Amino acid sequence: MAKIALLPGDGIGVEITKQAALVLETVSAKYGLDLELNEGLFGGAAYDQTGTAFPPETIELVQTSDAVLLGAIGGPKWDSLPADERLEIVGLLRLRKMAGAYANLRPAVMYPSMVDSSTLKPDVVSGIDIMVVRELTGGLYFGEPRLREPHPTGARAVDTLEYTTLEIERIVDLAFQLARGRRGKVTSVDKANVLESSRLWREVACAVAQKYPDVEFESMLVDNCAMQLVRKPKQFDVLVTENMFGDILSDEAAMLTGSIGMLPSASIGGDVDIYEPIHGSAPDIAGKNMANPIGTILSAAMMLRYTFRLDEPARAIERAVERVLEAGYRTADITSPGSRTVGTDEMGELICREVDA
Repeated sequence: MAKIALLPGDGIGVEITKQAALVLETVSAKYGLDLELNEGLFGGAAYDQTGTAFPPETIELVQTSDAVLLGAIGGPKWDSLPADERLEIVGLLRLRKMAGAYANLRPAVMYPSMVDSSTLKPDVVSGIDIMVVRELTGGLYFGEPRLREPHPTGARAVDTLEYTTLEIERIVDLAFQLARGRRGKVTSVDKANVLESSRLWREVACAVAQKYPDVEFESMLVDNCAMQLVRKPKQFDVLVTENMFGDILSDEAAMLTGSIGMLPSASIGGDVDIYEPIHGSAPDIAGKNMANPIGTILSAAMMLRYTFRLDEPARAIERAVERVLEAGYRTADITSPGSRTVGTDEMGELICREVDA
């Protein structure tokens, strides 16, 4: 039996994870899969009920599961929490650290039927297929010391950016393995002209590249990469980079495809794999049946592929999404002239129907 911890979280997370769960149930019935979904409190919803973003019951649920399907957490309601209670630190970062999931995979794919939804010219974005590989357990988000203290000018804040050779080797090695199954090119992104941590990153990445003579390799400064993603995105196949750069660049890559609501992600490499869309909780549209569930549904497909090695059911979900988009159905964030706008629930129902077809 495949055990999945379902953590809806906050805002639109509740709505989109519901639709992803329905799609998983549909594909499970069609292919005779043995999936067990168990829901837990996480994020702001957990804080309101238990006083912590990651309560013991949810920790136990995650530890006894094979994978986590996460919605989104946070919102203005919890923005003023003290640092040692913040949802992102106590909840999300602790979850990632506990799971040991060091590699975040964020694919950005342009569906032919979605070309007009991008803000860039069709000839620039048509055919985009980029995999951003983000190191997830190191860098600024986890470095110590992390502090704020009095200063003559008011206050002084410190965050520490650190990486070890091993942390860099394992993420870059994974990027090369992925590239071998794709178009055979890896771009390592750093800021080696300024940062000591990036100089180590570049040295290690170049050393790892020697093991893969069949894969094209280049190093690129992060500011240039940000520019090139807009200028000529189809030059990229696999982008591998440290935690903060990956966070930023993957959001930029998402918008090339038309909407951040379309992109899934997989956090793998540890004891428990975590799957989630890359967008936030969008409290302004929560409960209005407007959110795009496709990123979460595609995250569920990634879970079937990477954690459970069920490629055909994963592909069935991906094909269903493609067919629904080709038929002209859109949620509000990706609507275009001539399309048919539907809500969160309707989009989920349409995808379930295509999976079952």
